[in-house]
Amino acid sequence: MFQEFGCHGSIDVGTLPPATIVELERLSGEWLEYDRDAGAIVVRHIEPTAGPIVPTVVSELVHMLATIPFEFQEHWGGGQLLIHTEDVGRLVRITVVSGGALHVEWAHPDYAGAERRPFDRALIQVEPYEQRLNGRVTFATSDASRSALALHQLADTFEGLYPEGDFRVTPNDDSVEITMRDVNLDVETLMQALQVHAGPGSLTGVIALSSFKDAVPEHMLRLVFEDGAVLMQQPLLWD
Repeated sequence: MFQEFGCHGSIDVGTLPPATIVELERLSGEWLEYDRDAGAIVVRHIEPTAGPIVPTVVSELVHMLATIPFEFQEHWGGGQLLIHTEDVGRLVRITVVSGGALHVEWAHPDYAGAERRPFDRALIQVEPYEQRLNGRVTFATSDASRSALALHQLADTFEGLYPEGDFRVTPNDDSVEITMRDVNLDVETLMQALQVHAGPGSLTGVIALSSFKDAVPEHMLRLVFEDGAVLMQQPLLWD
């Protein structure tokens, strides 16, 4: 999956008559062009800069597909184009299937029903200095005041003297509660500290990880602390 503004993918349109191929090659647009060797509509190598990307790509794609004779539509292999919009916060999927159907879908990240798997740092695609944390965790500890102070200092000193976001640590008699809202903190650094201070099997809660820099859905993760295990979820993007 690509991780920046732009378009990625191709649409296989199968074998076409020579006249149609010539017409498609003439329709090279800002984003899309026809590749004779691949028999597909592909994304141009030079990234365009003019016009909103989603309506431009859809318009070019429909224009190109409309030039293909009706009797050849059933031979399409189809395919997908994935688009990150200009604000890099939305992911759009354009799907073409054999027979002429075209679907445009916006990703709606949702963790309901998302697979849980053991913690794997390879799934974290956001650099530590760009990480945005939200969530709430609690744990038991033998010295709540000491643990709370250590964790608060960790957040206050990460990446400089000016911490970003709201990181609240509340010590109780024998436990600590942490609430995070848009906190700039490396989640692995925080997890290491939690493992030092939390009593065995006592850590519970959820931490949502995203990025301050590129808020693309593919960067999102959720860490779930449950029954002594650290689990990870990637959001489901499509219904």
